[in-house]
Amino acid sequence: MNLKHNFFIIKLKRNYISLIFLVFTLCILIFSSSNLSAVKNGISLWATSVVPSLFPFFVATELLMHTNIIYQIGNILNIFMKPLFNVRGEGAFAFIMGIISGYPIGAKIATNFRKENICTKEECERLLSFTNNSGPLFIIGSVGILMYRNTMIGVLLFITHLLASLSVGFIFRFWKKNKNTKSHIYSEHTYINKKNQATLYNLGEVLSESIISSIKSILVIGGFVVLFSSIISILKSSGLTHLVEIILKPFFNFINVNPTFIEPIFTGFFEITNGISSISNIASKKLSINIIITAFLLGFGGFSVLLQVLSITSKSDLSIKPYLYGKLLHGIISAIYTYLFINIFPFFNFDLL
Repeated sequence: MNLKHNFFIIKLKRNYISLIFLVFTLCILIFSSSNLSAVKNGISLWATSVVPSLFPFFVATELLMHTNIIYQIGNILNIFMKPLFNVRGEGAFAFIMGIISGYPIGAKIATNFRKENICTKEECERLLSFTNNSGPLFIIGSVGILMYRNTMIGVLLFITHLLASLSVGFIFRFWKKNKNTKSHIYSEHTYINKKNQATLYNLGEVLSESIISSIKSILVIGGFVVLFSSIISILKSSGLTHLVEIILKPFFNFINVNPTFIEPIFTGFFEITNGISSISNIASKKLSINIIITAFLLGFGGFSVLLQVLSITSKSDLSIKPYLYGKLLHGIISAIYTYLFINIFPFFNFDLL
């Protein structure tokens, strides 16, 4: 009997992924009515928000990879990047583009750096930990202006998000510090020859390659947006989010935080846009709690972004661990910085008396 029991457990461990996929498929059928609406909303979100904001940046970064600007930036900023983040100056390109354009540009550039041998494996993993960030267009525009209806809240969240990113980068300068991959790093001249530098003669070919690569990336992101819209809908329809709320309610009461936040936080762990939108709509005299929770979710990014990054890094030899650890740390530090800013600077305190 015990042998059969052990055999069943072993079989279960081997096939748990198949069981998860099977349960997901059954849930799609069972909750098809609510799920259909969620999928439509996910497609609409991707088409109206994600594509217009990210696709031009994808094409732009691909085009820039065919120039020597990365090495020019590297030469200028190496004096800062190496002592602060233990990454060569070229890594500044990933950080700058990542903070300007938002998820998942930073991860895409860091992975491209590894594929093209611009940086070592360890340097690219350090870049992964802090260069994949939420952009100002989303934080100030979508979160601050549209969701909270207050530009200053968006500014506060962007400042703390940026500072937390730099803090995580400094902490991860010690990631595999004593381990160096023995691989050839291309010089500027070697890399440009290999990469086919953009000229007037091959501009059409370079542009075409950049657009095709960008379309592939944006379609993958669209798939994740729709998938997680469906997952969130299933979690709500099945009552699982309500169950989580019941379990965590005593803890939230103990720390004197409104249990109404539980469901949107849970949702935000999967997909930050829906989660943050719900959090911003919770009426509270202590608006600072809403803002601090939002800061954490913006830093963490959610499992949807995590899997987007994994889909990008899986095509290289980079580990996803520094990214996961870095985003958890980013979320925590962002929340702490936001709390400090709210309490130190009166113009960032939006609590009602």
